[in-house]
Amino acid sequence: MLAFLVPKARAFRRDRKANVAMMFGLSLVPILVATGAGIDFARGMMVHQRMSAALDAAALAVGNATSKPSACSSSGNAASQQACAPLQQTAQQYFDQNYDHTKDASYGAPAPVAISIANQGVTLSSSLGLKLTLLGIAPLGVVQPTVSASSTVVWGQAKIWVSLVLDNTGSMTQTDSSGTSKISALQTASHQLLTIFQNASATVGDVQVSVVPFAKLVKIGTSYVNSTAIDWTDWQAEPKNYNGVYDPPSRNTIGPGDACPYTTNTDGFVCVSSPGSSSTASTIPSSGTYKGYICPGVMQKYSASSGLGGHYFNGCYTSASSGTTTVASGSFATCNGYSNCSCTGSGSGSSKVCKANTYNYTWVPNARSTWTGCIQDRAQNFDTNNSAPSLGNGSLFSAANDVNCPIAPVLPLPATWTTAQWTTVSNAIDAMVANGSTNQTIGLAHGWQTLTTGLPYSAGTLPANTQQFIILVSDGLNTQDRWYGDGSNQAASVDSRMALACTNVKAAGITIYTIFVDLGGTQGNSTVLQNCATDSSKYFDLTTSGAIITTFNSIAQQITNLRVSQ
Repeated sequence: MLAFLVPKARAFRRDRKANVAMMFGLSLVPILVATGAGIDFARGMMVHQRMSAALDAAALAVGNATSKPSACSSSGNAASQQACAPLQQTAQQYFDQNYDHTKDASYGAPAPVAISIANQGVTLSSSLGLKLTLLGIAPLGVVQPTVSASSTVVWGQAKIWVSLVLDNTGSMTQTDSSGTSKISALQTASHQLLTIFQNASATVGDVQVSVVPFAKLVKIGTSYVNSTAIDWTDWQAEPKNYNGVYDPPSRNTIGPGDACPYTTNTDGFVCVSSPGSSSTASTIPSSGTYKGYICPGVMQKYSASSGLGGHYFNGCYTSASSGTTTVASGSFATCNGYSNCSCTGSGSGSSKVCKANTYNYTWVPNARSTWTGCIQDRAQNFDTNNSAPSLGNGSLFSAANDVNCPIAPVLPLPATWTTAQWTTVSNAIDAMVANGSTNQTIGLAHGWQTLTTGLPYSAGTLPANTQQFIILVSDGLNTQDRWYGDGSNQAASVDSRMALACTNVKAAGITIYTIFVDLGGTQGNSTVLQNCATDSSKYFDLTTSGAIITTFNSIAQQITNLRVSQ
């Protein structure tokens, strides 16, 4: 091969005909064009990539804007341009912040960002003249090309019903290292979430939100006092002792002026001065409106299996005189502590007789108008499903009298959603106050009920193309429900009820997000909440209050489907 090439090279050097040189010179033009085109194409692709990334960020910012017109364009008529102007300014700011001009400084500034909003989407675009390298040499005469880029973000592609099931228990007052309480962060996060939901509604009512504050109980509200869905059996029942056994006065000789027949140690509660009062009474009233009334107070001692912690009995026993009975006889007979007692006769033997008044006791529950609107768990297994309440089968919603009643009531979906409803939902969030023990099951159950047609909340028929979600936030482990727990320690039996409810909700096609707020990670993982979430990506274990806000924003973006589509 070498022997062949060497003579050829010598011949080429001696050749003076110029054909080869001329052909080589002519070939330099396409070589130069091809090389320049490759370089400039690569540079143009890099410019396009940087511009697209900046436009994506700007479009997402516009998609999250608090207020957006349903349609506008920066290239439209004057009114359309004016409607788009604030969002165009926002887009330009985000584009400028995210576009690295230093890498394209020799090209000059990109064209102002153009904006167009229509069909629940925003499209942003910009362009930049590309300064050519080899192709820019004058003899080639290639016109300077323009690199154009655009980004489209869409939101709210389906109708959405969301129930916010929010922990209002006493531990929500706890603050993290920044001094922010969990309940405060939850309220802030909820407001931001509502803003995103409202912005995702191209048409009023496309996104609807209910709110279910919960503790051991939920407050359905006093407006339901005449609802056929309410069961009053437990609300008006006679008192039980701390073991759950009915506990009328222990003897029939207790009446006006006598000592209260109840003590914390023997019964779990003491007497109060009048129905529903918090004022302790050591004796039964002997005059006035409530003469002879024996009114039990709040349950202060109870067994973990009775579910009576925080319970009070909604009424009083009245004592009506029924005659007398001999309590002592003989020369040394005395009334021996009986207040309504007198002795007759004197001397030795049995001539002296002491008789005390006797009474009949009638339990008189308070008027239903005094109900605070609180509901406890439905009878098992209705407590874990959304069956319609029906008289006679135990499925009614049980009215409750308990100090653990949340301050804020449930806010169901209205019959007709209007723009003003967003303010109503916001006010419901602001009304939340932390108080009571944790029963996640009842919160989840009522969250499901607010998304269900029929009593008690009477949600409308689910529109076509509507997705349903429950976002459940809790900062603690389940400690107490209607039947189990002491309000302080984790109750496995309450967790079991919760697991059943979660399974049923997911089987109904509702997507569940669960958030466990565990400041500093002191409680560890919440297995019941983790298992309750629709999948692992929808369970969040947070260790700071501020993380509630970022988590809610993330969930809102997922639910409303705000995304870059092009």
